[in-house]
Amino acid sequence: MEVILLEDVKSLGKKGEKVKVNDGYARNFILKKNLGIEATAKNLNDLKLQKANEEKIAKEQLEQAQTFAKELSEKKVELKIKAGKDGRSFGSVSTKEIALAAKEQLGYDIDKKKMQLADPIKSAGTFNVPIKLHPKVVGELKVHVSEV
Repeated sequence: MEVILLEDVKSLGKKGEKVKVNDGYARNFILKKNLGIEATAKNLNDLKLQKANEEKIAKEQLEQAQTFAKELSEKKVELKIKAGKDGRSFGSVSTKEIALAAKEQLGYDIDKKKMQLADPIKSAGTFNVPIKLHPKVVGELKVHVSEV
């Protein structure tokens, strides 16, 4: 019997695949636990339409991420850091502070976990902070840090 998997099944296949299994295994395990459905013409057509819809949504998300990355590269966030003698700073600027500043100054709600800052910023200057917006898109936000 051929079935279309609705979920990943260990050692059998991934979600959305059409696999051939024994009739008993299909009836007693896969169909009973709603891990798959029988591969009829209607179900195969539904699967094809669902995959086309998912591809369309993924394409739209990629385009939105690219647009946002372009918009983000033109923006700049201003932050201040306390500094002592000789330009030495007290503390550092972390991704949490950058995310808060982006929300306050630009109105963008950026997740601090998506910022790929290797080390916290410990000096004054302008820095480019890479932000992973999509698996295929990385945008950059300019962060200007000045001394107080």
